[in-house]
Amino acid sequence: MWDERPADETITIHIDGGYKVLADSFGGGEEVLLCLNGGPGLPCDYLRAPHAWLADRGYRVIAYDQLGCGRSDKPDDLSLWNVPRYVQELAQIVRALDLPRFHLLGHSWGTFLATDFVLTFPGHIKSLILADGAGDIPHLVGELNRLRAALGPETIEMMLRREAEGSLDHAEYEAAVTLLNHRHVCRLDAWPAPLKSSLADWNMDVYGTMQGPNEFTFTGNYKDWSRLAEMHAIAEPALVVCGLHDELTPACSMRMHQALSNSIIKVFKNSSHMPFYEEPESYFDTLLSFLDNHRG
Repeated sequence: MWDERPADETITIHIDGGYKVLADSFGGGEEVLLCLNGGPGLPCDYLRAPHAWLADRGYRVIAYDQLGCGRSDKPDDLSLWNVPRYVQELAQIVRALDLPRFHLLGHSWGTFLATDFVLTFPGHIKSLILADGAGDIPHLVGELNRLRAALGPETIEMMLRREAEGSLDHAEYEAAVTLLNHRHVCRLDAWPAPLKSSLADWNMDVYGTMQGPNEFTFTGNYKDWSRLAEMHAIAEPALVVCGLHDELTPACSMRMHQALSNSIIKVFKNSSHMPFYEEPESYFDTLLSFLDNHRG
């Protein structure tokens, strides 16, 4: 269901601060799907590759490397790494590309970014897809602790001790995180090449500043982020999806679904955090059906 096709166009966008952000565009359809990858600090390869083929279904698919990652500029200023600045960056990208009303897909951290963009700049989208995300990080932290607890009390005691000591690079701690990743991030035996490519080029300065040291530990500057109380103001149709074994759990998705005023939800039973790789046929059937229903 995915390939690493070359972009029809790669666009350099100049944003505030004199920085450059690179975006890839596939297809020439009037219906635009703009994809916001997870991370933060993660290049868009892993999300761009599986969704690019939607160009064959009449969509113009756009993905971009957010500032600080991939082929975009990577400044050293840690003050740049925060949600409000990324929202303004996205607004500048939408203006630079002169996009009409479009479909907006956010994955993981991209769901936080998409939600804040739509709330800050209403009226720009036709539909919203929140994939493997959350609307309330404090609730998500509780869910992650529940997933961690399944490793057993001795492992949890070890992880908490290593986190308190700051020895997260110890082999036993890294082994526990690797196990959690294979349970709740991607359950495939062999991880797809675009995913491995993104992970190999992850800017951990961005990630550490905003999130923390790993997927299961929130210590960064958006650890208190929550928009559930505001999400009812999003009037456009929304699709909420996640994997049954997702690190951003079905409970997180259900809370977003209940908070939104016009949404449907789909849980993929054989997936974790990457249903577009783990269950591509079911995922894209669901996504295309939703998009096709909200054309025009």
